[in-house]
Amino acid sequence: MNVLILGSGGREHALAWKLAQSPMLDTLFAAPGNPGIARHATIAALDVTDHRAVIDFCRREHIKLVVIGPEAPLVEGLADNIRAIGVPVFGPGRAAAQLEGSKGFTKDLCARVGIPTARYFRVTSKDGALATLDDFGEKCVIKADGLAAGKGVTVAQTRAEAEAAIAALFAAGPAEAVIEEMLEGPEASLFVLSDGTVTAAFGSAQDHKRVGDGDTGPNTGGMGAYSPAAVLTPELEERALGEIVRPTIDALAEAGTPYVGVLYAGLMLTADGPKLIEYNVRFGDPECQVLMMRLKDDLLVLLNAAIDGQLAHASVRWLDEAALSVVMAANGYPGTPEKGSVIRGIEEAAQGGAEIFHAGTAVNAGALVANGGRVLAVTATGASVADAQKKAYDAVDRIDWPQGFCRRDIGWRAVEREQHGR
Repeated sequence: MNVLILGSGGREHALAWKLAQSPMLDTLFAAPGNPGIARHATIAALDVTDHRAVIDFCRREHIKLVVIGPEAPLVEGLADNIRAIGVPVFGPGRAAAQLEGSKGFTKDLCARVGIPTARYFRVTSKDGALATLDDFGEKCVIKADGLAAGKGVTVAQTRAEAEAAIAALFAAGPAEAVIEEMLEGPEASLFVLSDGTVTAAFGSAQDHKRVGDGDTGPNTGGMGAYSPAAVLTPELEERALGEIVRPTIDALAEAGTPYVGVLYAGLMLTADGPKLIEYNVRFGDPECQVLMMRLKDDLLVLLNAAIDGQLAHASVRWLDEAALSVVMAANGYPGTPEKGSVIRGIEEAAQGGAEIFHAGTAVNAGALVANGGRVLAVTATGASVADAQKKAYDAVDRIDWPQGFCRRDIGWRAVEREQHGR
């Protein structure tokens, strides 16, 4: 079967790498893709925001499955428009994608269904936002309502930080936001496949959002991740599925907007049990990279099971290994990244068994160059998180890119737990 992947980042490279291994695959297309994805797929010159062009391509190339990687096309209803011509899509329609498209929508659904999450207020004005702060004490979390590429969140440790975040949020004019209490505990990401009715757990991970070692500096789209998340024990995972994920899927089905795709639940493991931080309606990045490295089963089979309503008959099996991904970013990120610098040593870096997933890369005059903020995701597996960490950083150190940087402590909490037998 012919498959089209939409997207151009490290997540899409990992999906292309895994899909390319399926014996069911005939031709894999990708749009807009990147030089790494081009190793596994035929790059199509498509503007993903032009729904008509995507639909025409699907018809012309006899596409039997579209996999939408990023969140923006899902929130804009691309999946609905492709399904309207009879082409199957892995990814939720516009209505269900509001789980990520609107923080307020998700919080209201949680309140309506009784899903454990942080106490919150929805606000639409600066004065209204400031007025809510007295309800949260010194610390609170401020979230822009719409899509923000993983960076629209301020974890305010003081009243002054909260006021500054609110001022910045409303500085450009009207806006919407959610202000909520700060939850305490370790974070974990839980992934679930859904066919609209049945769910299948699809692994766990922990990521590192802050740009600097020791979880310092501003938030980013993610500087690294590892899987599985040991803190999400089987017992806690089952609680999260039963108390958070399945009620969400059921509520969307009852509303006539069934959720078909992958659902990514960001969880806080509090003293009272798992609570929802937020939902994403796509694979995480770089969480997708570590999940694909560990997945034993044919990804194409699983995606088709979700689309065909057959998840009840599918199994998801994992390598009995840990995977860890280190993001290499261009100098200046998460501000204005420096573009155009030459990257060398990719092939040498991969010789130790690591996979080098491309995110923000391009080819210029035959040379691989940086073309974004997060540029590479260097990913390795090992018998433990510590082992995977060593292999990933060994590969990082073989890459010749002076204008790039990375955190040097990805997975540090898991490594400490392993060392202390926890």
